[in-house]
Amino acid sequence: ATGKRFAKDKGMKYEELNLIIAHMGGGITVAAHAKGKMIDATNGIDGDGPFSTNRTGGLPVGALVKLCFSGRYTHKEVEKMLNGEGGLTAYLKENDVRTVEEKAATDEYFALCLAAMGAVLEGKVDAIVITGGIANSKKITARMQERIGFIAPVTLYPGENEMDALALGTLEALRGNEPLKSL
Repeated sequence: ATGKRFAKDKGMKYEELNLIIAHMGGGITVAAHAKGKMIDATNGIDGDGPFSTNRTGGLPVGALVKLCFSGRYTHKEVEKMLNGEGGLTAYLKENDVRTVEEKAATDEYFALCLAAMGAVLEGKVDAIVITGGIANSKKITARMQERIGFIAPVTLYPGENEMDALALGTLEALRGNEPLKSL
């Protein structure tokens, strides 16, 4: 939905663009969109991708396996460590980005994930689009633009836009512009 919004705002067609789209919220996901199709993405829900407010991001698998089989933690406790109490919450005992933006150095791995999606798109990137609550932080987004602006122009859509995206998708399906999909 963010890719379509970006295209509409720029007077372009989503199906003609190559975009890197990132959501920066409690978790961070990064996706490569080529000519109207998402072709690769990190799985922020399961811990793939960058370190975030409350998710650990990518971890060394060997150390994680040792932790899981140490007998010290239940399955539910390990899941909570990875998704909910990981990331900045684990390091700083704080999960409000506004409070920790001076202390946080989360931008390096995030920039790396964005650059990787640029490689997936073979360097042909029309724009990088960033959304989510963390996109409200002028300090964090300024650092990100310094790191990734060489890849493509950066556009910000701060805030949580998930409900808008669901509503837009439903409207497009009801109008017959998008096929109905079921899981």
